[in-house]
Amino acid sequence: MQNLGIAIIGSGSAVPATSLHNQELTQLVETSDEWITTRTGIRQRRLANSTDSLSSLATAASIQAIASAGITPGDLDLILLATSTPEDLFGSACKIQAALGATQAVAFDLTAACSGFVFGLVTAAQYIRTGAYRNVLLIGADILSRWVDWQDRRTCVLFGDGAGAVVMQANDSDRLLGFALKSDGTQNHYLNLAYQGTPQEIIPGVNVTQGTYQPITMNGKEVYRFAAQKVPEIIDKALFAANLTVDQIDWLLLHQANQRILDTVAQRLNIPDHKVISNLANYGNTSAASIPIALDEAVREGKIKTNDIIAASGFGAGLTWGAAIFQWGK
Repeated sequence: MQNLGIAIIGSGSAVPATSLHNQELTQLVETSDEWITTRTGIRQRRLANSTDSLSSLATAASIQAIASAGITPGDLDLILLATSTPEDLFGSACKIQAALGATQAVAFDLTAACSGFVFGLVTAAQYIRTGAYRNVLLIGADILSRWVDWQDRRTCVLFGDGAGAVVMQANDSDRLLGFALKSDGTQNHYLNLAYQGTPQEIIPGVNVTQGTYQPITMNGKEVYRFAAQKVPEIIDKALFAANLTVDQIDWLLLHQANQRILDTVAQRLNIPDHKVISNLANYGNTSAASIPIALDEAVREGKIKTNDIIAASGFGAGLTWGAAIFQWGK
């Protein structure tokens, strides 16, 4: 008899050692600690240095998650890496698989920007529910500092680097209670990390384009408007799918983009402040890593306990957004 439910049974996280405080940013651009804090809620962020790598951060977070789940790397069937910043465009998941010694696991990357962890959670759940795989490692990891224009004060104050991971396992009862995912490519231009190339004629009459990716560009006003409207809606949809009401949620765990967005979403859903998990003051926006880092911290601090109901929502480039309602632990 197959277990066709899923449980999220372990978590881990890793961030670079180097911190950059708001006050230090004033050396780069015209800004102030007060300006950044009041508009974003961010006080500092962690930045990967030349010895840090996406795969090393992701591996460190994964080792913690595997240990807290009480399994071994050899037990893993699937490794899903949600990232927008792989060190190799062919993908970084297989490198993590090798570093972990997870010899039985298939591994691949998934890209949905800041929604990546939630999209990955739902994707992993399908493999488990169909009986294809039993133990799945889901990682959210990004090193956005490599793609920030450090002279653009609209974006350079926002982003940080890090990795978070969870282990999902087949379970007799299904702990993923409901989800909803959405995309709107008509708004794609509001947030980009775009390739830009120049044409090169390799032989007469045959042109190719060669170049590289350009720094992050963002229309902050439009992204804020999108998140404030769409995130409460998608959480409502996921709650409806779970047959739950807002007051049954123990924790609201949003992508850590901006404290104003967290506050607005909580207010629109009538969720009290003490149920809102927020750690972006210390890490900034770590994209796909933000939800699992915040989740892991809250679990290790003893805030999130077994059977707690969590409403998680990611939102960002694509534009993409999604929500998943799940119970922590077996």
